[in-house]
Amino acid sequence: MKQFDQVSVVTKANVYFDGKCVSHTLLCADGSRKSVGVIMPGTSLTFNTGVAEKMEIVEGRCRANIANSQWQTFGASEHFNVAANTIFEIEAIDNAPLHYICHFG
Repeated sequence: MKQFDQVSVVTKANVYFDGKCVSHTLLCADGSRKSVGVIMPGTSLTFNTGVAEKMEIVEGRCRANIANSQWQTFGASEHFNVAANTIFEIEAIDNAPLHYICHFG
């Protein structure tokens, strides 16, 4: 997606891992919640999900390890799903930032 229409944006950024991941929360007219963000290259980051998440890659490439499985690589226009209450690791690769959309629920 290149644009979201009819959304409210939470203006305070979500900053994780000393600024290595920064996102903003979007509240959609249909009641869904998303975040759009950037992960800086160089370090593997570990997240815990509370609800199911779909990680959609907008630009860049990443490696992801979902629930301690095998590392997989994802690029622009690809996505991966993470179940609720699951740990996943993600790393921006190719020495470039990873731009993503996280769809919650």
